[in-house]
Amino acid sequence: MRLSGILIGLISFAIIGLFHPVVIKCEYYFGARVWPAFLAAGIGFLLLSLLPDSVIVSSTLGVLGFTCLWSIGELREQRRRVERGWFPENPNRKKRG
Repeated sequence: MRLSGILIGLISFAIIGLFHPVVIKCEYYFGARVWPAFLAAGIGFLLLSLLPDSVIVSSTLGVLGFTCLWSIGELREQRRRVERGWFPENPNRKKRG
């Protein structure tokens, strides 16, 4: 019996769950302008996912990469949620524009 599919699913679930508060905190402290860091991390993880022989490690890196890329859009959505009043705005961060 192979449990690798279940393990990859569990790891994917954990990574996606972890990134929800990461996006919220990043938007709070840095705003949506931090998106290039998510882009670089996403591309980096995707490139790294090509190297391991282990399917689990490669899949984990691939999920991390695509989650970072997905987070770029989520940063913009989080900014809209803050504008709607659904999340608090950082009073110490200066507004741009």
